[in-house]
Amino acid sequence: MFNKYIKLVIAAGILVWAVFQFIDGNIMNGISIVLLSGIFVLFYFKNEFILLAFLQLRKQNFVGASKWLSYIKNPESALIKKQQGYYNFLQGIMVSQTNINQAEKYFKKALSLGLNMKHDIAMAKLQLAGIAMSKRRKREATMLITEAKKLDTQNILTDQIKMLKEQLKKI
Repeated sequence: MFNKYIKLVIAAGILVWAVFQFIDGNIMNGISIVLLSGIFVLFYFKNEFILLAFLQLRKQNFVGASKWLSYIKNPESALIKKQQGYYNFLQGIMVSQTNINQAEKYFKKALSLGLNMKHDIAMAKLQLAGIAMSKRRKREATMLITEAKKLDTQNILTDQIKMLKEQLKKI
C-alpha cells in the first residue's frame, strides 16, 4: 500500500501527534495514538500484502494469494530484504505448479535474500530438491533433502522428506 519509507514517516508523524496529546494532558489519547503508530512500524517489518498472501495460502486459495502478491508492484524498492525473500518464496510456490524453471529461480533468490524461520528455509530447500529430482539431478536433490531434514527441527516436513527420499530411490 505504502512505500516502506512512507510507513516510517507516517509512524513518526503519528508519534509527534502522540507527544502533543501527552503535553495537553490527554494521556489515554496519547497511549492510543502511540499504539496506532506501532501498526505502521509493524507493517514496515511485515508487509501487509505478504501477510494476506500467507493467509490465503493457509486456506489453499492460490488465486487469492496471487492477487495479494500482485499488489506489490516493485518488490526491490517497496520491501526490505527479508520481505523480498518471502515475496520470492511465495512467488515460487505460486508458479511451482506450472513452471518449475521459474519456480527454481524464485526459491534460489528467496534463499539468497534470506528467510526468517528455519522451517521456511527447509520448505524452500525441499521444493528445490523436488525440482532437482524432476530434472534428474540426484546429487543436488540428495544434498537439499539432507539440509532440509537438518533444518526441520519440529518435524513438520518429515512426511514430505520421506516421500521425496522414496522417489529419489527410483531415479
